[in-house]
Amino acid sequence: MPSLFEYPIERLKGIGEKKGQLFRKLGVSSIGELICYYPRTYEDWSNTVKIADVIVNEVNCIKATVISQVSQSRTSGGKIIAKVTLSDGEDSITATFFNNPYIRNLLVYNGEYVFMGKVHSSYGKNEMIAPEFISSGKARNIRPIYSCTAGLTTRQIETVMINALAMLPETIKESIPEDIRQEYDIVTYAEAIHQVHFPQDKEVLMKARKRLIFEELLVLSLGLYSMKSGRKAETPVTITKDYEEEYQKLLSFEFTQGQKEAVKDCMNDMLQCDYPMSRLIQGDVGCGKTAVAGCVGYSVVKNGYQVAFMAPTEILAEQHYLSFTKIFSGTGINVELLLGSTTAKQKRRIKDALLTGACDFVIGTHSLLSESVEFAKLGLVVTDEQHRFGVKQRNTLVEKGANPHLLIMSATPIPRTLALIVYGDLDISIIDTMPPGRQPVETYLIDSKKRKRVYNFLKKQIESGKQCYIVCPAVTENEMIKVASAEEYAQKLQTEYLTENVVGVLHGKMKGALKEEIMSSFVSGEIQILVSTTVIEVGVNVPNATVMVIENAERFGLSQLHQLRGRVGRGSDKSYCILISDNQNEETLERLETMCKTNNGFEIADVDLKLRGPGDFFGSRQHGLPEMKIADVSNLDNLKEAGKSAEKIISADPELKLPEHRLLNAEVKRLFTKLGEGGFN
Repeated sequence: MPSLFEYPIERLKGIGEKKGQLFRKLGVSSIGELICYYPRTYEDWSNTVKIADVIVNEVNCIKATVISQVSQSRTSGGKIIAKVTLSDGEDSITATFFNNPYIRNLLVYNGEYVFMGKVHSSYGKNEMIAPEFISSGKARNIRPIYSCTAGLTTRQIETVMINALAMLPETIKESIPEDIRQEYDIVTYAEAIHQVHFPQDKEVLMKARKRLIFEELLVLSLGLYSMKSGRKAETPVTITKDYEEEYQKLLSFEFTQGQKEAVKDCMNDMLQCDYPMSRLIQGDVGCGKTAVAGCVGYSVVKNGYQVAFMAPTEILAEQHYLSFTKIFSGTGINVELLLGSTTAKQKRRIKDALLTGACDFVIGTHSLLSESVEFAKLGLVVTDEQHRFGVKQRNTLVEKGANPHLLIMSATPIPRTLALIVYGDLDISIIDTMPPGRQPVETYLIDSKKRKRVYNFLKKQIESGKQCYIVCPAVTENEMIKVASAEEYAQKLQTEYLTENVVGVLHGKMKGALKEEIMSSFVSGEIQILVSTTVIEVGVNVPNATVMVIENAERFGLSQLHQLRGRVGRGSDKSYCILISDNQNEETLERLETMCKTNNGFEIADVDLKLRGPGDFFGSRQHGLPEMKIADVSNLDNLKEAGKSAEKIISADPELKLPEHRLLNAEVKRLFTKLGEGGFN
């Protein structure tokens, strides 16, 4: 029998071409995908109350008999209003419906139904407004509520879901091995898939969800393992000597203990193992990850190989180029910068140098991924700010060499257990110490009424020789209504409030040469106030900048705000971050106030995860991970159980070729198929 994932959604009764398009908007194109389209929540129709006990202005569920004929009338505007009286044998209540001419046929006199709707009170009388209802003999205790789109209701999805589940075979093969199901008391897939949509009660619903969550995380863990195992081929890149001490002499500062341990981890990977290093260096903003990457890269070059260093933006790549050119001056190491904005003539020269081996250390953006970029002897790939790249992108660069070593850096702090899942194909080093002299940034949350006081504060900072950032979420006013935009904001500052100061503007739509010119002017101190979009979020290092003002702060996630704040406080002077927002939403205020309470990126990430959820925190677009349908990667207990089971399966069947693992293999491939990653051969 063909898989239900091969049957288009239109094969279901009641779904034509038009409705099929609506389902596709929800990401459901096949019957199999529909069955895996789980409810977002549930309504409890078992918790009925007496009419006398209904709560006004809340949704109530009552079991009642129709004790009057349905009366209909029209308003002056033509709206149909239908009213009917309901009784539970002790008290009565009126139910009112709008623009539903079929109510007379749907509600039978003396028939008993279960009604759910919001109760309003007018002139001392309660009234249930536009309730949903079902015959008491057909009422389910718990009804599923699905995420919808315009033109498609949750009740319509519920109806076709019944038809879809009826197409499942009588006997459904199990994907989770029996011993694992017994160990964790997991119900069968057949029971879980039916009960998650139409549960008999809360207890069976919890068991169904537990099964489906476990399976999804198990498949995720197995898929990540397949990505990691793909790097298990032996590498011809032979590193025989550690040049850390020699590199240290090139620096004007001493490594922190955290940096030393990270370098040691990397060198041990390369010196003591036949397989290529695959390591993530994770640390808070300003902890010195780039210096560690430079040290590891220096050793690789001194051992006779090339290094490719990929950054997410041209500004950051240019900054790394300037830093490494200065550090490697006089060492004989040839450093090049390859960007999208690099001239055609320069690109040809750099590509020739890479192909012949004349270039030892190349820094670039996505331009390094071009097919025309080839290496003579690529030994190490470094990607900076990994959250800006997907798995596939970094692997494209890795494939330009013969199993080169891989070093990834991320300043997005996440708990270690979660990091093991999100970066499941990597070993992890954490730098948890900061360089001496780094001061915590004082952070304040204010509303727009105090903006002029902020401008006065900026003037004082500039008068003392300091510089300031102002970050706006948009480039021009046309892009977002009522949101501060960089270009208009900079113009207003220069002409109305800070007329005696030099204001610059920077955003991602500018050409590379202009961005470099503006950033250079800011670094040199010529520009005193830089109004920018989040293009300055990563990596820009201006120790003289002491104030970060963020307009419409509510539009940014906490982790992004923390990244932006990390642009100041990089020198020895006291630094400040000012968040401006008029948003009064309770959750938003809680998020923003977290920024004022702590400078610890890991604490901030925990709050961000809890408030925004894993879907936002680990978006597949950024991290190269598949989207979870039901599992929550922030649930550490579930993650640990699934990870433990994945290890058990892999130890017995590394490539999932045994018959009992065939279905798991298929699920891994299906989960990762959109990413072009994962799955066993």
